[in-house]
Amino acid sequence: MARTLNQKIARLPAKRRAQVKARAAELIAEELSLQDLRKAMNRTQVELARTLNVGQDTVSRYEQRSDMLLSTLKDYIEAMGGELDLVARFPNRRPVRIKALRDLSGETRTRRVD
Repeated sequence: MARTLNQKIARLPAKRRAQVKARAAELIAEELSLQDLRKAMNRTQVELARTLNVGQDTVSRYEQRSDMLLSTLKDYIEAMGGELDLVARFPNRRPVRIKALRDLSGETRTRRVD
């Protein structure tokens, strides 16, 4: 007889269930849309629009895009108090931050990610 995923998880030891739940939360957090991220930061589109010096409709369009300039994404993230890093990951190599991108001060970032 086939079992559902919930049934299989329910049969796991409590410690393992907690690990599965924690990992699921990590994966979900990694896949937030810009709108989800904004809501998680308790910010409204109007607040972000004021910070970015754009209209609320522009923030709405940002959140609906599947493709945008990195500078636009950087501005959006910074308007919420965050910092955007671009990291390249390759098999058999430590991740590296892309150094061709410069912050507003003109300083190039070259730190490695561990």
